[in-house]
Amino acid sequence: MSKQIRMTAPATLDLGPELEAIREDWVLSGQPKSRNKIVATSQDRNSWVVVWECSAGRFNWHYVQDESVVVISGEAFMIDEHGNERRFGTGDVGFFPAGTTCTWRVPDGFRKVALVRETVWRPISFLVNAWKKVFRSVVRLDSAAGTSARELRMSIERL
Repeated sequence: MSKQIRMTAPATLDLGPELEAIREDWVLSGQPKSRNKIVATSQDRNSWVVVWECSAGRFNWHYVQDESVVVISGEAFMIDEHGNERRFGTGDVGFFPAGTTCTWRVPDGFRKVALVRETVWRPISFLVNAWKKVFRSVVRLDSAAGTSARELRMSIERL
C-alpha cells in the first residue's frame, strides 16, 4: 500500500452502492437506504475513512467497531440506550464505541464522514504502545550519541 496523502470533498463525492446495508430487521419505519464509499484505509488495515449517507427512515444501529463521525449535511436524531435523544446536524461530531446500540431517526437525508477503527485487545494495545515508547527513547538516546534515526531504523529492520 502506498503512503500517499489522500483528499476528497465529502459533500460532493459520488457514493457507490451500500457496502453495509441497514439490516431489514433493524428498520423501524420508512425505507431507509444507505450508500457509502471508503476513501482511505490505514496501512495496518485497522481503520478506514468512509463517506456515508442515508435516506429518510427510522432504524436501529449496532456499532461493531469504534466510529467517530462528522456530519456533512442533513440532520438525524439519535436515541441512546437510555432513551436520551440528540440532534446531529452539519458540523456536529460524535463518537460511538464498539458494542453500543442506538436508534436513528432521519427526517430527510443525512451524510457523514466516519473514521471507523477496529478495536484492539487491550493487552496487545498496551504492548504496542510500550514498544513505541521504548523505540522513541532509544532513537532520542542514539541521536544524542551521534547515530541518526535513519541508521537506527535500518539496523532494526535488518533484525
